[in-house]
Amino acid sequence: MLALLGFVATLGVITGLVHLYLWKRLVRDTTRPGRWRRIGGVTTLVLALLVPATMMGTRAGLYWLAWPGYLWLAVMFYLLVLLVALEVPMLVARLVLRRRVAAAEPTTAAPEPVLVGAAGPADPPAADVVAQPDHDPSRRLLLARGAAIFAGLTATGITGYGVRTALGPPQLDRVRIPLAKLPRSMDGLRIATVADIHLGPLHGRAHTERIVAAINRLDADLVAVVGDLVDGSVAELGAAAEPLRDLRSRYGSFFVTGNHEYYSGVEEWVQELDRLGLRVLQNRRQEIQARGGVLDLAGVNDMTAAGTGLAAPPDFAAALGGRDPSRPVVLLAHQPVAAVEAAKYGVDLQLSGHTHGGQMVPFNLLVRLQQPVVSGLGEVDGTTVYVTNGAGFWGPPVRVGAEPQITLVELRSP
Repeated sequence: MLALLGFVATLGVITGLVHLYLWKRLVRDTTRPGRWRRIGGVTTLVLALLVPATMMGTRAGLYWLAWPGYLWLAVMFYLLVLLVALEVPMLVARLVLRRRVAAAEPTTAAPEPVLVGAAGPADPPAADVVAQPDHDPSRRLLLARGAAIFAGLTATGITGYGVRTALGPPQLDRVRIPLAKLPRSMDGLRIATVADIHLGPLHGRAHTERIVAAINRLDADLVAVVGDLVDGSVAELGAAAEPLRDLRSRYGSFFVTGNHEYYSGVEEWVQELDRLGLRVLQNRRQEIQARGGVLDLAGVNDMTAAGTGLAAPPDFAAALGGRDPSRPVVLLAHQPVAAVEAAKYGVDLQLSGHTHGGQMVPFNLLVRLQQPVVSGLGEVDGTTVYVTNGAGFWGPPVRVGAEPQITLVELRSP
């Protein structure tokens, strides 16, 4: 709970600064002092408070906040991206405008020479003043309004597309991964892999049923649910998770915890998933005997776990130590970064989620700063890592550039 409060506080500070920037570009720069500027300021303040209020309110059961709060978070994100991208062209446009206005400033003609005669010196002619009105403020206002309208319409359009993608069915992808130690008899062993289902205020039982039906159609040998199943307690979401008991596979369905399980009552969820028929691999491994061969399937708790018992941090030695090194081993670990430690134990393949594939481009560029692989296949210190995009979403019901995904991993023998 303290971690969640800290996250919400940090998010509140960040969104406050973002909304200050949005107020400057969308309100102050586009309006003259008066009623409309005051209305824009109050609206910006309300929207800034809506984001942290949504984070806390949905945890307290105020699910009606989810749609307006999370949709605004997505629009806010794309407004920020677009307006920052427009800063350079806007600066160039302002400099060009300033130069044109300076060139059109009032000019004074040079005085003619004074002629001295009998009648005395002639009065010098009046200065020839060319009056040029200064249109710079009006043009600046027009330029700012144009940028604001473009950013607003584009951000809204991208968000609408992202909502349609996020709420649509997950795409089914197939990937073949060779394992040098895999016995020839086990060639073609298939693992249906899904992560980040994120049952919560915007995803319920129907979401689970759709995912289970899609996995069952794959006719997999194993099912791996790689963390972040829920955003709420068993009391709140137990009915939504119930369809998981219908998962079908030849050699079992397995689960490892993600960071969100630790915000949602991990002890109760481990017991509930066990009741539903999923084997929770908490820092341990399971021997999989199939087709005359043997494979080690291991799992570790999420990297953010702390404490003891079911909430203990990942223990790679417990999960991977003392095993037969001639066997191939597949590790289930929620975060791809776990491969840095897993590689020290000679893990052949790690299956992960957590990143959502970035969920909203260009956020994937920031995810890459924390995780070695954001989506698809990669390698970390000799260990092959596959990261699925996840079948749900967190926060905004928006996916741009990273469609929801269920993956059938087919292991191949050399």
